[in-house]
Amino acid sequence: MAVAAPPNARAQSDDELILEVVRDLVREKVAPRAAAIDEHGEFARDIYKLFAESDLLGIPFPAEHGGLGLSFLTYVKVVEEVSKACASSGLMIAVQELGALPIIIAGSEAQKAKYLPKLASGEYIAAYALTEAGSGSDAAGSMRTRAEKKGDTYVLNGSKIWITQGNVADVICVFAVTDPEKGPNGISAFVVEKTSPGFIVGKLEKKMGIRGSPTCELIFENCVIPAENLLGEEGTGFKTAMKVLDKSRPGIAAQAIGIAQGALDYAANYAMERVAFGKPIAQQQGLQFMFADMKAEVEAARLLLYEAARKCDESAPDLTLWAAMAKLKCGDTAMRVTTDAVQILGGFGYSTEYPVERMMRDAKITQIYEGTQQIQRMVIARSVVGKRKT
Repeated sequence: MAVAAPPNARAQSDDELILEVVRDLVREKVAPRAAAIDEHGEFARDIYKLFAESDLLGIPFPAEHGGLGLSFLTYVKVVEEVSKACASSGLMIAVQELGALPIIIAGSEAQKAKYLPKLASGEYIAAYALTEAGSGSDAAGSMRTRAEKKGDTYVLNGSKIWITQGNVADVICVFAVTDPEKGPNGISAFVVEKTSPGFIVGKLEKKMGIRGSPTCELIFENCVIPAENLLGEEGTGFKTAMKVLDKSRPGIAAQAIGIAQGALDYAANYAMERVAFGKPIAQQQGLQFMFADMKAEVEAARLLLYEAARKCDESAPDLTLWAAMAKLKCGDTAMRVTTDAVQILGGFGYSTEYPVERMMRDAKITQIYEGTQQIQRMVIARSVVGKRKT
């Protein structure tokens, strides 16, 4: 008689199978390209195509809309695995999820049927446009991009900055003010296609890290989109944006922990081969203490990330808190561990011929985007002592 498998057996099997495939792809295809992707600062379409053909972009997408429908925990593990070798490549998977989340969360069935299958397959590249020159952390209070309804269309005017993949995206979820008198409740979300009249790609940023992930300005000059591209009801856009961040912050935390693990692995291998004072430097107690701290920090951060991912799978009421804690801890850990990895390699660590300097540059952004570390601390503190009443 057959023994029934436990309820989570399929999930565990899928998780292990996907990760095995990802490790092979990273070792054979991604890692050999990482240095060149960084050096040339270009969106690696060959890597994106590889991810699409391997169904990695569709992992967190609902199965009924063309995705694999796997757990959020599997998704963050995949982002982590890719980011060990190339943070820019890991971001391709994370931003595809980020750009699709407003549609998954607030889209109508017609909108989901129209966009999600093409995003899950990789036919369409996604982007997410919230930040403006005067509204970074204060997205609700300082947003200036306007959307005015005219008949069966909306006309958008304004600009967004720091938009990841904005210049290569086919579909961009854009947030704009529809009623300036209502504050956060006057912000709405829209799907904008790159072919929309009045949609312009502006300045491309030159960045310290994640150079293989393009970041640009988007300009809307009387940009006309169909009224049916409104996501949800007017005035619900800011609530949608906050729900998106709850599920996108763990993706950035996964990128961060991947960077940290990649740097730790490389530094450890180097230290076991590098000989000084008659023995491998890994046997020097001073460095052993550094490795002990690095290992402990990475494992603690990873546990926090995986718990946040489980909260995403459960749609837990305290998801906002866990997403903020994971993003905070993993981002700080990435910066600390990569800095120590550079120190362990000494002069070689400062050279572009070795990957740890790239990892250190890549790590910094994980403390900034998807909400700065200061914002994460505010979110966490409010869960402890409440929000100040005015």
